[in-house]
Amino acid sequence: MKTTVSLFTFLILCGMVVISCAQSDKKQKKTMDKSTAALDETNVNMEGTEVATLGTGCFWCTEAVLESLDGVKKVVSGYSGGHDPNPTYKAVCTGETGHAECVEVVFDPKVITYSDLLEAFFRSHDPTSLNRQGNDVGTQYRSVIFYHNDEQKRQAEKAKEELDKSGAYSKPIVTEITPAVKFFPAEDYHQNYFANNPDQGYCAFVIAPKLDKFKKVFKDKLREGVE
Repeated sequence: MKTTVSLFTFLILCGMVVISCAQSDKKQKKTMDKSTAALDETNVNMEGTEVATLGTGCFWCTEAVLESLDGVKKVVSGYSGGHDPNPTYKAVCTGETGHAECVEVVFDPKVITYSDLLEAFFRSHDPTSLNRQGNDVGTQYRSVIFYHNDEQKRQAEKAKEELDKSGAYSKPIVTEITPAVKFFPAEDYHQNYFANNPDQGYCAFVIAPKLDKFKKVFKDKLREGVE
């Protein structure tokens, strides 16, 4: 998990623009009838797969980054970790539901390991920023790993500890590592958001640059067809 300040810096700076996820969503009219391949399991072979649940801030970014990796079968944007039994995007954006924007990742461990996903997780956001990523501010944007078993917990804690010891940051990592609880898929229009809305403001000015940087760093781990 060792890395350099410069690597994290250019990834972090990708998100430091004026527009925020919630503001962008309010400005754009939603198209509710678009296909949502992320939620369609009919074309996904689930045999031998495992699940990871991760939050790096706005789930549009997290989804776009992680679904580019080879071995990732499906990524669903949603909410978890809160007390509201029926969370909606509008409610979660208030920061009062306790939920974090996150993604549920179905992956093939024979192709990509949980450790690989953790590396992608830590390298694609600033894990030292408490309840904030760029201009997305609030507990709903916290850095969080929801582990599904003891082995995931062990690997997450080890990765966090090693990254702290590496000296990559002058501040401690604040990523929350907590047991996975019920995951609530977000509204349909949030699924495959970047793919469906590449020209939307937040997508063009925040997600696209971040994804381009990510692809250069993880070029050997990208799925076929991702450029």
